[in-house]
Amino acid sequence: MKGRVIVLDHLAGREAAAMMVDGRLDDLLIDSPDDPRPGAIYRAIADRPLKGQGGMMVRLPDGTGFLRQAKGLAPGQPLLVQVTGYSEPGKAVPVTTRLIFKSRFAIVTPGAEGINVSRQIRDEDARVRLLEIAHDTFEGPGGLILRSAATEAGEEDLIEDIQAMADLAAAVLADAGGADPEALTEGDGPHALAWRDWTAPAQIVTEPNGFHDHGVLDALDTLRHAYVALDGGHMFIEPTRALVAVDVNTGSDGSPAAGLKANLAAARSLPHALRLRGLGGQITVDFAPMSKAQRRQVESALRASLRSDPIETALVGWTPLGHYELQRKRERRPLDLPEIV
Repeated sequence: MKGRVIVLDHLAGREAAAMMVDGRLDDLLIDSPDDPRPGAIYRAIADRPLKGQGGMMVRLPDGTGFLRQAKGLAPGQPLLVQVTGYSEPGKAVPVTTRLIFKSRFAIVTPGAEGINVSRQIRDEDARVRLLEIAHDTFEGPGGLILRSAATEAGEEDLIEDIQAMADLAAAVLADAGGADPEALTEGDGPHALAWRDWTAPAQIVTEPNGFHDHGVLDALDTLRHAYVALDGGHMFIEPTRALVAVDVNTGSDGSPAAGLKANLAAARSLPHALRLRGLGGQITVDFAPMSKAQRRQVESALRASLRSDPIETALVGWTPLGHYELQRKRERRPLDLPEIV
């Protein structure tokens, strides 16, 4: 099926959303009821500093969090924190004190003053119009950023979105005091995230069995396997406890150009494959054999493919053994299809 289709459905009782582009699964969100959602905000209680790491363990309502900041904090002090990603089993939930309140059109930043417009909006007339609306509407707390999707919003919808985020921020900040940890917001689920972040024009499907009718379940079946087919080869993506290992191979092609061809295809496909599988942390790629002179081409292809990927990823570089390392934010829970499909 040609075009962009957003399917809102459920998998084994879990809320889920899928974006299909020209019949291919482009993105996938599945709720994880056992984990705090990224974006959830808590009143936490500072527990104990971690010497040598510059961090602080904090008490949450149902567990512990790790804050990469201890300066100025004392054990027993209440503070507002926001979940930044999923934790590995047995580890504390990563949190930050830099709160953001994010919606489809607007982001309110209590810790950063000023009114700004997304850099992706290049039309000067549009920027001026949006800034006028923002200055007339927003009264704090903190600052405001208008997202690129705001260019497509009607004035009333934009004003409503700004006010909703500002009101939510004010309500949360007013609840900062207290002796016990408490959940203040639960974070957005897959359906809300799809509305918030998948802003390109698309057909929206909400009818029951949408995943079956639009080929999502068939696409999910391929994610059960580590194997990923490539133009000119294939790769295996296998998570371990320490890292995610990626092995790129040329297959049966034994020509001199086979290695570079497979590696370029892997570089273009890797962000998409990692995103669908919910994989983050340390990524180590064992590319197919190629000359050192060709590494720059592969790295450039990888960098280009990451520009359109929504998950923050740092390119670390080549190791002495010739592997390539990336560090990817754990924004999503690793996909565990045997449990849900």
